Amino acid sequence: MPGGKFKNRHRLSKKEIRALEREFVGIIGISPFSEDSSIDIAETEKHTVILEGDDVIGIYIDDRPFPTVRGILKRTPSSKYVTVDMGAVKFVAGGADVMAPGIVEADESIKEGDVVFIRDIKNNRPIAVGIALVSGNSMIREKKGKAVKNINHVGDDIWNLGNP
Repeated sequence: MPGGKFKNRHRLSKKEIRALEREFVGIIGISPFSEDSSIDIAETEKHTVILEGDDVIGIYIDDRPFPTVRGILKRTPSSKYVTVDMGAVKFVAGGADVMAPGIVEADESIKEGDVVFIRDIKNNRPIAVGIALVSGNSMIREKKGKAVKNINHVGDDIWNLGNP
């Protein structure tokens, strides 16, 4: 990976890694890394990112860590998911917010404001990470309106930071 992508890169201590891991567990239910991982924080032109090796597994938004799609792919949680039909996949993977009509399943424990990951119905593979705009029950019940604000998706600038 070219060295110019990340500036001010610094390695976290074991204590800092444990604290970050607790934050991720509180946000999404799991940590995208193991405690014995080497984790760095770095700056890019637009973002402060969390790195495991050169994989961008998290991003800070308003001083709050969010998992990225790459982070979710490393250790996919069993909760906080929103499943969309195949007709919605190309839009969500292109950066669109998730609309209620495209949702076929959602974790009922989701509350408004929760970090969630969006997966496709065919493969159950994560395609995006977002913030719930309504509860999981409302996502399933509602037939119109936005349900999830898209934060990171496959193919966006954050995703591409992880490509060689």
